[in-house]
Amino acid sequence: MASSSSSIHQPKNFDVFLSFRGDDTRHGFVSHLYTALCRRGIETFIDNDLPRGEEISVELLKTIENSTMSIIVFSENYGGYASSTWCLEELAKIVECRKNKQLVRPVFYKVDPSKVRNQKGKFGKALTMYEEKFNDTEKIQRWRKALCDAANISGWYSKDRYSLSDDSYLLFLRIFFFYASS
Repeated sequence: MASSSSSIHQPKNFDVFLSFRGDDTRHGFVSHLYTALCRRGIETFIDNDLPRGEEISVELLKTIENSTMSIIVFSENYGGYASSTWCLEELAKIVECRKNKQLVRPVFYKVDPSKVRNQKGKFGKALTMYEEKFNDTEKIQRWRKALCDAANISGWYSKDRYSLSDDSYLLFLRIFFFYASS
């Protein structure tokens, strides 16, 4: 399989859908993870080419549905994952797809899983802001539940502040996919 970035004109099947908040992970952890996946021939979706500031598209939701696995990279720096309504909509769709047996693996990048699960710290602040900003309690509750459900999935917790080497990413992938297949 050839690796691919995203061109979302038509939904396509991917092995892995990467969900992350770009500000604090795109040019570090996620770019290395994406490269390592692609080197292994794993068809991976990453949102490099998507227009910013628009509603999440039906095509993107279909891309999530058509992926074999989703990897969610939770982070907290610079507002983090929960500061993006787009990420929260992706997450709600990913959790929905998990009910249909899609594999889902969270990565807690420099954030304790309990902060995600219990919506503490920047996760809680973002959701409180959305409650004040939007008049849609059903949507906010869906996002809260998705965060809690995703944080209860066994994943990888990186609490260290160092960069992983290529060998470390390969080890991470082996471990990650071993647990994904079990």
